[in-house]
Amino acid sequence: MSLPDLIHRPRRLRKTPAIRRMVSETTLSVNDLIYPIFVDETITEPLPIASMPGVSRIPLSAVGDKMTEVASLGIPGVIFFGIPKEKDAIGSGGWDAEGIVQQAIRAAKKASPETCVIADTCFCEYTDHGHCGVLHGDEVDNDATLANLQKEAVSYAEAGVDIIAPSGMMDGMIAAIRTGLDSAGFKDLPIMSYAVKYASAYFGPFRDAADSSPSFGDRASYQMDPANSREALREAMLDIEEGADILMVKPGLAYMDIIRSVKDATDLPMAVYNVSGEYAMVKAAAEKGWIDEKRVVLETMLSFKRAGADLILSYHALDVARWLNDD
Repeated sequence: MSLPDLIHRPRRLRKTPAIRRMVSETTLSVNDLIYPIFVDETITEPLPIASMPGVSRIPLSAVGDKMTEVASLGIPGVIFFGIPKEKDAIGSGGWDAEGIVQQAIRAAKKASPETCVIADTCFCEYTDHGHCGVLHGDEVDNDATLANLQKEAVSYAEAGVDIIAPSGMMDGMIAAIRTGLDSAGFKDLPIMSYAVKYASAYFGPFRDAADSSPSFGDRASYQMDPANSREALREAMLDIEEGADILMVKPGLAYMDIIRSVKDATDLPMAVYNVSGEYAMVKAAAEKGWIDEKRVVLETMLSFKRAGADLILSYHALDVARWLNDD
C-alpha cells in the first residue's frame, strides 16, 4: 500500500539545531532574570537553607561579593528580602533607615552601581506575628498597613533602591505607595507590584528562608484564592489604575494560565516569581537523579516566557545564567 504524498511536514523545520534556533518562537536571555537574595542581620557567615539546596541567607558583609557574582553573569537585577535582629507588632524595622534591607541596598549599589536593586516591600519578615501588616485583633488592618507601607517604600527609596516591589496584597497599596513616593520627591521610582499573589502552598520553603511563617492562622484573607482567575484580572487592573509600572504573578508553575490572561489583558511588563516550592521540588528530584536538572529548569524558564512573562524572579537564576552563557 502506497503512502500519501505529504505536503505539510512540520518536521522539516525541526531537522537541525540551526533551523530550530532560527524558527524558535520563544527566547530566553540572561536579561530576563532577577535573582532573590536573603540578607540576615543575625549572622556573620552564609547560612544554607535546608529546604532550598544551593541557596543561603547571607550576612550584610557578603552582599558586595554576591552582587559582583550576579553582575559577572550578566544578570540585570536582584531583589532583597531582609531578616532583622528584632521584630515588633507593626514591623517598624521595615522603615528603619539603618534596617537590614536599607543597608543591603547601599552595599549593593556601591558594589555594582549598574545592577538594578529591587526591594520586596512587605512586613512579614519584620512583624513578631509573621503577618503582612498591622493586626487589629486577629485580622490584618488594611488601611493602617498602607500608612506603614508608605514609610517603608520611602525609606528604601532614600537608601537608593531602583524599584519598589510591594508584596502584601493590601487593597490600595499601589496608590498609597505611589502617593508616598511622589510626595517625598521620588516620582521617577518604578513600582513592580505583586499584583496577583495567591495564598499558595508553594511558598513553604520561603518562609523557612525569610523566617516569616505566621504565628497563627494563614494569609488567605489577603492573598488570593487559587481557585480564582477572573479575580486576577481585577487585581491587575486596579494596580494599573493606581500607578503600577510592572505587574507580577506569583507563584508561576501552577499559574501559567493566569500569566497569559493578565499579559493579554494589559500592556505593562509582566514578571513571574518562580517560587521556593517550585525550586525545591526540582532540586530534590535532581538530587535523586530522577530528572535532568538543567533541561528541566531551562524548559520551565522558556515556559514562563511562552506564557507571557518578560521577567523571571528565580532562585535558579545563577545557574540559568551560567548555562546560557556557556551555551
